[in-house]
Amino acid sequence: MRKLIKTAGLGLVLAFFLMVGNQKSAFAHCEIPCGIYADSVRIVLMSEHITTIEKSMKQIVELSAQENVNYNQLVRWVNNKEEHAKKLQEIATQYFMFQRVKLTDDAEKMEKNQKLLAKLHEICVYAMKAKQTTDLQIIEKLNNAVHDFSHLYFGSEKHHHHH
Repeated sequence: MRKLIKTAGLGLVLAFFLMVGNQKSAFAHCEIPCGIYADSVRIVLMSEHITTIEKSMKQIVELSAQENVNYNQLVRWVNNKEEHAKKLQEIATQYFMFQRVKLTDDAEKMEKNQKLLAKLHEICVYAMKAKQTTDLQIIEKLNNAVHDFSHLYFGSEKHHHHH
């Protein structure tokens, strides 16, 4: 998973320099397929939200164990955890589910969509559970779901750049 994110991160940096370098031709000729850049950014963001949720969980556990609990700090970390779980759900639904998984009559695409939607649903359910718990197993499940989603999503798209 980490390796996937690192390579995705590198790709983003390269794409960014392409844009800054004002080489519009690279985009115009669709060497970087439309939408792929924005989609990779969202995958990286999802992973970052999960990392933040994990950090929040650890902080909550640590603070709760202290003799004199600092409730202000505790509440702050609980809110932080909820906020990032919510953002994770928003990317899964408002971005991927509503905008990127297109309605189709094509049986093959429909089958792929069902797998994508199942993974997005999984991400949303685990994000919801992450709000209610400090169980780090949820983090593992979230990371795996995002990883699976990323593979499914980018998997067979690499070959058709035509729109």
